[in-house]
Amino acid sequence: MNDKIKGGLFGVCIGDALGVPVEFVSREKLKYAPIDRMIGFGTHNQPPGTWSDDSSMTLCLADSLCNGYDIYDIADKFLQWLFKNYWTAHGKVFDIGITTRLALENVKNIEHPYMAGGIEEDNNGNGSLMRILPIAFYVKDFDAKKKFKIVSQVSAITHGHIRSIISCCIYVEILINLLKGKNKKEAYEDMKKNIFDFFSNEKQELIFFNRILNNDIASFHKNEINSSGYVIDTLEASFWCFLNNVSFKETVLTAVNLGGDTDTTGAVAGGLAGIYYGFEKIPDEWINKIARNNDILELALNLNKSLKTDI
Repeated sequence: MNDKIKGGLFGVCIGDALGVPVEFVSREKLKYAPIDRMIGFGTHNQPPGTWSDDSSMTLCLADSLCNGYDIYDIADKFLQWLFKNYWTAHGKVFDIGITTRLALENVKNIEHPYMAGGIEEDNNGNGSLMRILPIAFYVKDFDAKKKFKIVSQVSAITHGHIRSIISCCIYVEILINLLKGKNKKEAYEDMKKNIFDFFSNEKQELIFFNRILNNDIASFHKNEINSSGYVIDTLEASFWCFLNNVSFKETVLTAVNLGGDTDTTGAVAGGLAGIYYGFEKIPDEWINKIARNNDILELALNLNKSLKTDI
């Protein structure tokens, strides 16, 4: 079974599960009582190893891709999660963003699901970024136009503003570079070039990505890194954690201990680290604690088979 597919899916779930008990806890408080292991209860009163909407929607996307790319099926899987508890950790949805909920309720009433997501500037939460990772496995060998069109459609099911779409494209692009064996610096720098080339007509919007695209986000001080639910903050924080650490464990613990939207920062950073370091470098104790770990392993196997890939 492919180490990187397992690493990516478990990376998201573990980063998410580490963050769930301390979601909304401040960085200052975590400074004095940092997360150093997988605990439970806390914010959402869930047992250790419980992942949230971030992982549920990621797993729904991976599940759908086992049968190829079908935007209608992806949206249907999301609806099954929200209304029928599909791909939940313990048979119940306990965390969902407002923008995501409104969009999924809208999916039922429109012809094309990629027109359901909010398109206003205040619809730029991290709800599409948090679950976009599996699409990287599918689009990794496509040309830029086809690749970014698919990423855009998948984002727009819930988040249709260009800022959320570009955020997802940036994340998927660096994931693809990592899948192709590039080191961190190469993956980061090559991503910048490809994003600038493709989104050259979005100069006004690219200003919001200045710290990632025109600078080295890793060089910023921790106090300059925000970890809110705003999509730019999540993207910057996850890149900062990934680029400034040397192991999966260090990456996700750093992400969660930034405070704020801990589960999503953990999930997005965990996805990067899981793919880069691979499944075998994730601590066994965390894998064993993750809810439905055997189901996730089976899903990874099915996805790997369906993609017929040499990732």
